[in-house]
Amino acid sequence: MKTKFKVEDGDIISKSFQTLQNNIINEFLKYEETDFHIDTWKRPEGGGGRTCVLSKGCTFDKVGVNFSDINGTSLPPAATSNRPELNGMKYRAMGVSVVTHPKNPFVPTVHLNVRFFMAFDENTEPLWWFGGGFDMTPFYPFLEDVVLWHESAQKICVLDKKNYYDDFKKQCDDYFYLKHRNEPRGVGGIFFDNLNNHKLADCHDFVIKVGECFYTTYSKILKKRKDLPYSEKHKSFQLFRRGRYVEFNLVYDRGTLFGLQSNGRTESILMSLPPSVNWIYNYPVEDGSEESVLYNDYLMAKDWLKEKN
Repeated sequence: MKTKFKVEDGDIISKSFQTLQNNIINEFLKYEETDFHIDTWKRPEGGGGRTCVLSKGCTFDKVGVNFSDINGTSLPPAATSNRPELNGMKYRAMGVSVVTHPKNPFVPTVHLNVRFFMAFDENTEPLWWFGGGFDMTPFYPFLEDVVLWHESAQKICVLDKKNYYDDFKKQCDDYFYLKHRNEPRGVGGIFFDNLNNHKLADCHDFVIKVGECFYTTYSKILKKRKDLPYSEKHKSFQLFRRGRYVEFNLVYDRGTLFGLQSNGRTESILMSLPPSVNWIYNYPVEDGSEESVLYNDYLMAKDWLKEKN
């Protein structure tokens, strides 16, 4: 059952997102000798945030953990394209976004976003909804890591005793797809938007569980893979595949578009981009090579829970 929104609810959710940001940073610092660079910023039109980026670490080439809480007088097109009834409404939008670019090519890149929106005008009750999810983009995949990723997601995708994993997984597969390359960005995870068909407190609890599941599961993968030996060829392929990540974020990603259209802080919006990347024309992937495994066995929508041996 959808519940009415109170102004103080937004402040409670904002504080919980800031706590989530801190918890993710503390988890990642377990694997690093370098600290995060932290920028606390204000947005002239209203609101602000805290951008935390670690670069040139021993585990991460770059990792960003961002929090923002902004407000404005009119929602930008990226937020209203699928909901025209929101045109012209005032808004408050907050969220946590995380992107990792690991040093070791055997460690996957991962992404998290959890967000909360409210829209209102003088004549209607405030509207609210949550969105978010997480996805994995491996370079040299390990089946046990992909299965763990999806098993962990399935366990938390419960609201009012209903499991939404299948629905949220399909939304993830559909969203993180590069149409111009005819391939998915990675092996997916979960993705959801316009979540408001349950009590606000239950939806809030769920998105926090999504964030906690993200960093605890990724931590398990990091421990297993971060110290594996790799070659220059492995690193070259990682940099090449990072190009797909850049293409998606600059062409399709609604969060990037929303940030730019709402006059957000550009440095924070584009923290998702890797520090180094290669576009190599007609990159040669030989049949039977380590690199071919990604294309032949992983870059496709699968029921990963059935892949477990």
